Amino acid sequence: MGFLANKVLRRSLSGSSKASSSSVDVPKGYIAVYVGEDQKKRFLVPISYLNEPSFQDLLSLSEEEFGFDHPMGGLTIPCREDTFNDVISNLSR
Repeated sequence: MGFLANKVLRRSLSGSSKASSSSVDVPKGYIAVYVGEDQKKRFLVPISYLNEPSFQDLLSLSEEEFGFDHPMGGLTIPCREDTFNDVISNLSR
Protein backbone atom coordinates (compact mmCIF):
# COMPACT_ATOMS: atom_id res chain seq x y z
CA MET A 1 0.00 0.00 0.00
CA GLY A 2 1.33 3.47 -0.85
CA PHE A 3 2.48 6.00 1.72
CA LEU A 4 -0.54 8.28 1.29
CA ALA A 5 -2.97 5.36 1.44
CA ASN A 6 -1.32 4.09 4.63
CA LYS A 7 -1.60 7.51 6.28
CA VAL A 8 -5.24 7.84 5.26
CA LEU A 9 -6.12 4.39 6.52
CA ARG A 10 -4.22 4.84 9.78
CA ARG A 11 -5.83 8.25 10.36
CA SER A 12 -9.26 6.89 9.55
CA LEU A 13 -8.85 3.94 11.89
CA SER A 14 -7.45 6.07 14.71
CA GLY A 15 -10.43 8.38 14.36
CA SER A 16 -12.72 5.44 14.98
CA SER A 17 -12.19 5.78 18.74
CA LYS A 18 -14.45 8.83 18.39
CA ALA A 19 -16.90 6.51 16.66
CA SER A 20 -20.31 7.83 15.93
CA SER A 21 -23.25 5.54 15.41
CA SER A 22 -22.72 5.77 11.63
CA SER A 23 -19.19 4.33 11.82
CA VAL A 24 -20.50 1.11 13.34
CA ASP A 25 -22.20 0.11 10.09
CA VAL A 26 -19.00 0.02 8.00
CA PRO A 27 -18.36 -3.58 6.98
CA LYS A 28 -14.93 -5.09 7.47
CA GLY A 29 -12.71 -4.38 4.47
CA TYR A 30 -14.42 -1.06 3.65
CA ILE A 31 -13.87 2.57 4.54
CA ALA A 32 -16.46 5.34 4.68
CA VAL A 33 -15.71 8.42 2.61
CA TYR A 34 -17.64 11.65 2.29
CA VAL A 35 -17.80 13.13 -1.20
CA GLY A 36 -19.02 16.42 -2.57
CA GLU A 37 -18.16 20.05 -2.92
CA ASP A 38 -20.98 21.53 -0.80
CA GLN A 39 -23.28 18.74 0.29
CA LYS A 40 -21.34 15.67 1.40
CA LYS A 41 -22.64 12.21 0.61
CA ARG A 42 -21.34 9.11 2.38
CA PHE A 43 -19.98 6.19 0.35
CA LEU A 44 -18.48 2.87 1.41
CA VAL A 45 -15.50 1.80 -0.70
CA PRO A 46 -13.32 -1.30 -0.47
CA ILE A 47 -10.00 -0.67 1.27
CA SER A 48 -8.31 -2.24 -1.77
CA TYR A 49 -9.20 0.91 -3.74
CA LEU A 50 -6.65 2.82 -1.65
CA ASN A 51 -3.92 1.19 -3.76
CA GLU A 52 -5.39 2.28 -7.09
CA PRO A 53 -3.68 5.26 -8.81
CA SER A 54 -6.99 6.90 -9.77
CA PHE A 55 -8.26 6.68 -6.18
CA GLN A 56 -4.91 7.95 -4.90
CA ASP A 57 -5.45 11.04 -7.08
CA LEU A 58 -8.66 11.64 -5.12
CA LEU A 59 -6.77 11.11 -1.86
CA SER A 60 -4.24 13.72 -2.97
CA LEU A 61 -7.09 16.21 -3.49
CA SER A 62 -8.26 15.44 0.02
CA GLU A 63 -4.78 15.91 1.47
CA GLU A 64 -4.35 19.25 -0.31
CA GLU A 65 -7.70 20.52 0.95
CA PHE A 66 -7.81 19.12 4.49
CA GLY A 67 -4.43 17.62 5.34
CA PHE A 68 -5.30 14.72 7.59
CA ASP A 69 -7.86 16.61 9.68
CA HIS A 70 -11.22 15.90 8.07
CA PRO A 71 -14.20 17.97 9.20
CA MET A 72 -16.70 15.11 8.84
CA GLY A 73 -14.72 12.88 11.19
CA GLY A 74 -14.03 10.53 8.29
CA LEU A 75 -12.22 10.76 5.01
CA THR A 76 -13.62 13.70 3.02
CA ILE A 77 -12.93 13.95 -0.71
CA PRO A 78 -13.58 17.41 -2.15
CA CYS A 79 -14.72 16.54 -5.66
CA ARG A 80 -17.97 16.38 -7.52
CA GLU A 81 -20.06 13.30 -6.84
CA ASP A 82 -20.19 12.39 -10.54
CA THR A 83 -16.38 12.54 -10.77
CA PHE A 84 -16.11 10.21 -7.76
CA ASN A 85 -18.69 7.83 -9.26
CA ASP A 86 -16.72 7.73 -12.54
CA VAL A 87 -13.53 6.74 -10.70
CA ILE A 88 -15.32 4.11 -8.60
CA SER A 89 -17.15 2.60 -11.57
CA ASN A 90 -13.85 2.25 -13.46
CA LEU A 91 -12.27 0.53 -10.44
CA SER A 92 -15.13 -1.91 -9.97
CA ARG A 93 -14.77 -3.31 -13.50
